[in-house]
Amino acid sequence: MLYQIPSFLLDVIVGLLGGACLLRLYMQYHRVPFGNPLGRFVFAITDWIVLPLRRIVPSVKRWDLASAIAAWLLVLAKFLLLWLLIGNLGRIATLPLVSLVGLLQLAVSGLTALLVVYAVLSWIPGASPMLLDLISRLAEPLVRPFRRFIPLIGGVDLSPLAAIVVLQVIAIVLGNLLVLAYQLGA
Repeated sequence: MLYQIPSFLLDVIVGLLGGACLLRLYMQYHRVPFGNPLGRFVFAITDWIVLPLRRIVPSVKRWDLASAIAAWLLVLAKFLLLWLLIGNLGRIATLPLVSLVGLLQLAVSGLTALLVVYAVLSWIPGASPMLLDLISRLAEPLVRPFRRFIPLIGGVDLSPLAAIVVLQVIAIVLGNLLVLAYQLGA
């Protein structure tokens, strides 16, 4: 119990902040305007970590590397704090690799949530057009490849479901990679 509560709280905090950094990266890559409430929120909660990093880490083409590194540092800090809490610093050399896999897990979770919201909003007739447009701009690059192979069935687009299935398979692989990365230090 003494480990579960701090672990849960760190998961929530790092999930929100790291997820916001990844969303910032994703929105900038796809050139989604930040003038909407979600964009302003993402900037407000990530500027404190992204802006100082941006001074030393330049963007590469459309990739905002400062946002990616900020998210990775947050995940790294989470694992470090958890390992300090349980007194297991013997595997500290694996921390960068473990936190990289943790970052990929966070990205997959975020993309899955995005697709779930996208699917739900598509079924709500009175959904906010601004919100629907924003979510569509973020989700379309994920579902577009599946639409080439999956036709509409009775007027229903199953491409978000297919994308979610693929993301869940990736999540399973990443879960096993996380265990493997952690065991490398043994």
